[in-house]
Amino acid sequence: MADAFVKPPPLRRGDRVAVTSSSWGGPHALPAPYDAGLAVLRDELGLEVVEARTARMPADELARNPRLRAETMNELFADDSVHAIIASIGGDDSVRILPWLDTELALTHPKIVLGYSDTDTQLVAYHLAGLVTYNGPAVMSGFAQMGTFRDSLEHVRAMLFGEAGAVTPLPAFENWTQTNSDWADPARATEIVGLELHDGWRWLGAERTTRGRLFGGCIDVLEFLKGTRWWPNADPSWWRGRVLFLETSEEKPPLDTVRYWLRNYGSQGVFEHAEALWFGRARGYSDAENEQLYALLVDVVRDAGGDLPIVANLDFGHTDPHWVLPLGVEVETDPEARTLTLCESATA
Repeated sequence: MADAFVKPPPLRRGDRVAVTSSSWGGPHALPAPYDAGLAVLRDELGLEVVEARTARMPADELARNPRLRAETMNELFADDSVHAIIASIGGDDSVRILPWLDTELALTHPKIVLGYSDTDTQLVAYHLAGLVTYNGPAVMSGFAQMGTFRDSLEHVRAMLFGEAGAVTPLPAFENWTQTNSDWADPARATEIVGLELHDGWRWLGAERTTRGRLFGGCIDVLEFLKGTRWWPNADPSWWRGRVLFLETSEEKPPLDTVRYWLRNYGSQGVFEHAEALWFGRARGYSDAENEQLYALLVDVVRDAGGDLPIVANLDFGHTDPHWVLPLGVEVETDPEARTLTLCESATA
């Protein structure tokens, strides 16, 4: 498993990007937010969008054909006219496509792979082969909402178009929401409801400044990978120099379940070796549940012998808007200055 990572080139206006549904057939079921997201890619970012053969397939057809979904990813990597592959939406079974992914092909034809939630299985598979991959907005959930979240649009532009410098602080977005609009109603598909002011990052754990390379994703989805060949090996030293980022899904896993999952990371030696733990804003949790979450993060890390900075309530995950987090890129966690910073460019 690689420790030196290949970065893909940045995007430029006019570049061709492909959209694919490698998990659930959301665009077929709910076309309005999908089309809105495509419009942002075309009109706001100036990209030429092509839809992969899987993009608008019905969900049942995609579910029956994991190999087809994987072969589509391979075809997109082999196509040198395509500069990025963007997920339409997440789902719950993209782990089934991993046996057919050609990760060596991806390394010889590096390009941006972007998505989150269930897409994390692919991001991790390509990343462990040696590619920098990107946890960030999907077309239906992320890009479709950027007409309102303009600061998110500018963040994506900076991260993926090479505008971010060698040292780039991650932003605290002014507003956020955890409430979906009515995606089935074309007139309301991109309406932003339940808008809230940024409520501050929570700084927990050790107070020292650390640096490490990003690795992580949706904590629910990463459970699919543990114990497989698409997971870091059993040597705890693999986690040395890593910053683990995690977030919970829209299914709102119970706090005890999150505790059990985190204890598994502790038993792998993660918290003894990692440089920091970042935790995204938890969707659907009450204020009281969030306080319990913060306490259990500290407790589990401490009980596992860890003494590292922990930062929670961060701007990524299953709320909008969310960051682009490049797996493999070095970041700094500074509890004194209350900053999180990319220490190198996100793209080549």
